[in-house]
Amino acid sequence: MKLLTVYCSLFTETMPAIDLARLRKQAARLADFFFLPDEFMKHLREILDFYVNYTLRTKENISPGSNLKTYRTPPAVLTHIENELKANAEANPHFALELADVLWDEGALETRLLAAFLLGRIPPQEERLLPRITAWTQQIRDPEVRSALLTTSLSRMRKETPNQFLILVREYLHPERSRSWSNGIQALIPMISEANDKNLPTILDIVEPIIEESPSTLQNDISDLIVTLYRTSPNETTFMLKHVLQNTENQMVTITMRRISTNFPLALQNELKDYLRPQAKTVTMPEPVEEVDDFIDAEPIRILKAEVKEEVKKEKKPRKKKEVSASEDVKTVRRKPRVSKNDN
Repeated sequence: MKLLTVYCSLFTETMPAIDLARLRKQAARLADFFFLPDEFMKHLREILDFYVNYTLRTKENISPGSNLKTYRTPPAVLTHIENELKANAEANPHFALELADVLWDEGALETRLLAAFLLGRIPPQEERLLPRITAWTQQIRDPEVRSALLTTSLSRMRKETPNQFLILVREYLHPERSRSWSNGIQALIPMISEANDKNLPTILDIVEPIIEESPSTLQNDISDLIVTLYRTSPNETTFMLKHVLQNTENQMVTITMRRISTNFPLALQNELKDYLRPQAKTVTMPEPVEEVDDFIDAEPIRILKAEVKEEVKKEKKPRKKKEVSASEDVKTVRRKPRVSKNDN
């Protein structure tokens, strides 16, 4: 009990209690600088510093899973600021875009979340909206900011111009752009939750090729997609998944589905269990090959060799003697000189 009291006292010293009335005044005062981005940033830093939750800040002051610095500001603070900025942003999209650029360049988690919110208040007809979202999505690594860009920043386009939004999603989910599939799925999930019977068949046609591929790197995104689809339209989703599993030749589809099936609603798990059950491998025996009698008896070979040698001997002619010329064959005989008796 004593330790709990000490902890509570430390928490109240480091984290000021949020006075909602005071926060509303601070947010309203901040909104007065909407048309002056530099002054707006100065007062925004003061508010964020005032509501810093030091008990949650890391040593490096970095948001988990990203390289962004963070004030660890309670979500309620950002919510009040967004509420005060909403009307000005919708009425003045040009200034909203300018302020969003400044907030993004500040590089903190909280300022980039506010930048994403401002983009979501800009009319979808603004030609600079999509280039901003595309560029920022490509350069951001923080999952929270990336999600905000794909959901909050596209909220007006999703609701007011759904056909334009679906064209964008098709670009994200293009078969040759697998790196952007995750963006397309995250952008589409809010629309599925809001989908009517008119848009649902189009959405199913868009996502079916992605489910047919089911890369393991996207299994979490695919899991969220299927769960959202099933909650919106269980019959159509079940039919589509059975069709994919029954006709696919890609083993990775079944493997990925089996891995993520624990996240599915129980009713969907029961519907798919027969399709996800590992199939026993059928081993095909090779056809018997007719044996060729290629045995060779060694005895006939030896006999054959002996016969060959005998033939060689018979055919071998006697060696001719070397012919010698008559002159060479006659021995030279020398006679002794005859001695006369008179010589004695």
